[in-house]
Formats: sequence, C-alpha cells, structure tokens
Amino acid sequence: MPTQTFTLNPHSIPTTTPTFSLTIKVLTFNRLNSLTRCLTSLSNAHYLPDHPVHLHMFIDHFPNQSQFDIDLKLQDSLGILQFVDGFEWKWGQKIVHFRTTNVGLQGQWLEAWWPTSDDEFAFVVEDDLELSPLFFKYLRALILNYYYNSSNFSPFVYGASLQRPRFVPGKHGNKLLLDSTSGLFLYQLVGTWGQLLFPKPWKEFRLWYDDRKANDIKPFLDGMLIYVGYHRMVQKDGRKNMDSLFIKFVHSHGYFNIYTKFPEDKSFSVSHRDVGVNYGKTAGPDSQLLDVNSLDSNFLEMKSLSTMKWYDFCFREVVSGRVVRNLNDLGSILPSVQTKGTVLIVSLFGASEAVTRNLLCHFERLNLWNYIFIGHGTDFLLDLARRGHPVIDADRFLNNIRLYKSMGIQETNARFMKDILLKAYLVKKSLEFSYNTWVLDGNMVFVNNDLFLESIDSTDNLYAGESLDLFFVKNSPSAHKIWADDFLYDVTAMVDKMSLPRESRNFASVMAKLLEQKGVRVKRMDERSFGMEIGNQNGNQTLETNKKVVYWSRELDMDSIQKRLQEFSLWVIDNDPSCIAVVCHKS
Repeated sequence: MPTQTFTLNPHSIPTTTPTFSLTIKVLTFNRLNSLTRCLTSLSNAHYLPDHPVHLHMFIDHFPNQSQFDIDLKLQDSLGILQFVDGFEWKWGQKIVHFRTTNVGLQGQWLEAWWPTSDDEFAFVVEDDLELSPLFFKYLRALILNYYYNSSNFSPFVYGASLQRPRFVPGKHGNKLLLDSTSGLFLYQLVGTWGQLLFPKPWKEFRLWYDDRKANDIKPFLDGMLIYVGYHRMVQKDGRKNMDSLFIKFVHSHGYFNIYTKFPEDKSFSVSHRDVGVNYGKTAGPDSQLLDVNSLDSNFLEMKSLSTMKWYDFCFREVVSGRVVRNLNDLGSILPSVQTKGTVLIVSLFGASEAVTRNLLCHFERLNLWNYIFIGHGTDFLLDLARRGHPVIDADRFLNNIRLYKSMGIQETNARFMKDILLKAYLVKKSLEFSYNTWVLDGNMVFVNNDLFLESIDSTDNLYAGESLDLFFVKNSPSAHKIWADDFLYDVTAMVDKMSLPRESRNFASVMAKLLEQKGVRVKRMDERSFGMEIGNQNGNQTLETNKKVVYWSRELDMDSIQKRLQEFSLWVIDNDPSCIAVVCHKS
C-alpha cells in the first residue's frame, strides 16, 4: 500500500517532534449500521506505530418519555453495546461511556471532552460519518503546522474541519465559491462532520457556555440560517443544536476554523446523513471520500497562515492585521479601505469599547466598509484590527511623522493638539490619493447611510457639523491647494492661540474656524435637521422622524447612552459584548 505524507511548512518543523495525544470521540445513539461503517473506516485508517490514538465512544440513552416500543429500544441499545464491546481497537485505549439518560446531540458534544493539558487534542465524529484512510496523517500535519509552530500559530484558530465546505450560514451571504486550487483556508463556521478541536479554545468555550447556562442566558445570533432550523426543532420537540452555541461563541470571540477545499467535492470526512436526530430520512453522502490515488500533490503542502484567506459567516473575506503605524502602512492600507473614492476616518478618542462595538454593528447593517479607526494603540484597538477592521495607532503614527516631530507642541495642550494634527494630516494624505474624506467622532450611531449620500452637493468642498464633530473634505483642486504642509504648520500655531469653549474643542469646530480665518468658505451642516442628540434626561424618548444619525456628548455616562439607544432599538450588542445579529450583503 502506498504511503502518503503531507508536506510541512519548512519554518514550522520543531527541532524535536512534540509529544501530544489525540483522542477520537465517537458520538452515537441507536444507529448500529452507521456506527459499524464509521468504526470500520476509523480502524482502516493509516496510523503511526509510535503515536497512540485513543478511541472514546459515547452512547446516548433513549428518552424515557413513553413506554411505547420500550422493548425494541432496549434491544437496539443492547445491539450497540455488544458491537462496541467486541470491536477491536489496536491503536490505543478504547473507552465506552453508556449514558443512563438521554442528553441529546448537544449534550454529547459538550460532555465529550475536558482537556487535561494543552497537548491533548480531540477529534469529534458523529456516527454517520465515514473517514478517509488518510485522515489521521492529515490531522497530525495540521497540529504540527498550526499549533506547535510558534511562527505559524494563532490563538484565534480553534481547530480544523475535515468535511467538505458547503454551507454559508449567514442569510443573504455570498456563495461559497473557491478556486479549485485554493486548498487550505480559514472559515468561522464549525464543521460538525469531523471536527478537530484545539484544547485552549474548547476550554474557553465550555467555561463561556457554563457561565451563560448558570445565568440563564440563551446564546442567540440572529441572521443565521442555521437558527431557523434550530427554532423549528425547539418548537416541535425541544431538541437542541450544538452548532447554535458554538457559532455564537465563535462570533463573539472572532475565532476561525481551518478548512480544506479539494476538487470534485472530495473530502477526508463524508457524512452519509442517515435518518436520525438531524434527518427525517436518509439523504445520502454529502461528498466523495479521498483516498491515496485521488490526492493531487498541490494539496499536500501546508500553507502559512499569513498566506491563507479568512472568511466570516457571510463568507466575506476578513483582512486581518491592517494597522497603520507609519506612512508606508497608510499608503498600502488606505486604498484597500476606500469605496467609490471616499474614506471615513472614525475617531475613537473618548468612545468606549461598547460604543465602538455597537457602531461597528451598524456599519455592518448599513454595508459600510470604507472606514478606518484612529485611536491609542490599546489591546482593544489591535483586537479590532485582528477582526478585520483597519486601524491607525495614533501615537505610533505621529511619532513617525517628521512634520510632527519638528513642531514644538506644549505639553499642557498635547492631547488636544495631537488629535487635531493627526486628523488634519490624514485628510492631507487622503487627498493625495484623490479621495473624498469624512472625519467622524465615534460617539454616534447611523440610522441609515443617507447622511453620506444626501448631505453634500457639488457647490461646496468643505462641510462642518460642529455639534456632531463631523467634517467633510471633497477631493478638489481647491482642497489640494489648502491642505499643504504650510497649512499643517498654521494649524499648530493657530490652535495654540485659539480660545474655544469646551464644547467646541473638536476637529470640526477648529478646522471650520481656522479655514474661515484664512478666507476659505466652509458650509455649516444643519445637524438638527438630520441628527438627534440624546442626553440623560428622565423619561423615554422616541426617535424623531427622518433622523439619519443619533449622537451624544463625550461626557454622557454609559448607562444613559445604552438606555437611550435601547429605546430607539439602536443598541444592538449583547453582554458578550458582540452584535446580536449577523447581517450579510452580497459582494
């Protein structure tokens, strides 16, 4: 029999092969024929003589809801037990757990594993699966490449699925179209038809689940097709779905799963979709099983994580790690952000993490992706970048700007000056790319995106909304002429001398006043006509008709912000905190 090997990334090979354990967790109930096929395929796989692989079988009990056909159910259980007792497993330990009560498929998954070390892995197999003889060697190569390789490891990868990628759960999501030579990629969706689990993320998930169960919080993520089926099952007979829990966890934490796309719908794991808990009647195999002869050598190489594509639940590509720290970063990232020649620069100075997450949920709802956040280089800002949101590390960026270094900024006014200069400089660079630029404060929520479509016309190039701290610069010859290096020096000198009331110490107010002092026309935006300001007043508020944006003062407390936005149905994050819904748009 030919021996198949998988090419390791040359940078990932440890000096000594790590010692780790792999346990196959087989979840079964009452399908003897399915279990026989599954265990036979596992037994026929290609293992290594010096690497034990343990087999744990979890047999769920039938529900004791009625006495109907009780003798037949007992006979089915006995048949399963007699088969597993006689089944020989020569590759490691064989352990059988026969439950005394029915826990369902969700309970089987949840209780199948608690890692005893960070070097213990589980491969979960439902009983209607059939595995390729190559599956173990492939899993072993994945573990060595993407867990033990420090230069190719991400703590946000929770495992790997061996099933054929076939499903996009987000409503109205993109079609799952992959190049026939794409090979490995990352996708948020858990693959329950043969899922390798890494120990640390699984522990984190179990603790997350236990916390929510103890507090009677039912994890839910709206906008997902899988939940339609879940609710229908709940209404009919109370069955629970493992996918629903794990999807919510993955979404809130920004985690990903490794998948492999093979030609001709082939895979290492095939679900026969036999009649049972998930299927009212047998649907047949979902793909073709890979064997030694059907593998193309192009698919054997383990890619670097940095070269693989990452996809969310809408099968929208997630471009991770876009952090601007210098001019070169800005030059490469800004063009990837713009849409139709327009960029939104969103300031997070003074905006809380919860407010920022809520704003992002509305950006997703409105299909707005041409934004870039600016803020201090905190862990939160860098986590936004990891999740695919472009950011500018304000302090690092300014310290790398020669123009900024040459300006003698007084320490007493440093924070305010940095904010103004950074935004002015970013507008300058955006104009150099010939982009229109909106500068926004993060303390607002957009009801719709009409603000960006209807608030400007062709007669003016500069707009200011001082209460909102909203500023627009149209790409035009006159704007290019204004935004020269000399202008930035003037900004420094004039801001140092300006006397502004506290409520006007923001970018829009400062720029409007400076430009008008230089004889430049700035059109004032009538914020009251399209925006609604909220405060800490008593009593419920209702969202006024035709308002495009809701905003508030930086001094407003968090409880009041959340309460008012909840009244308008504009607070759309939960306690995780993450969006309560996935909103997909066709690319």
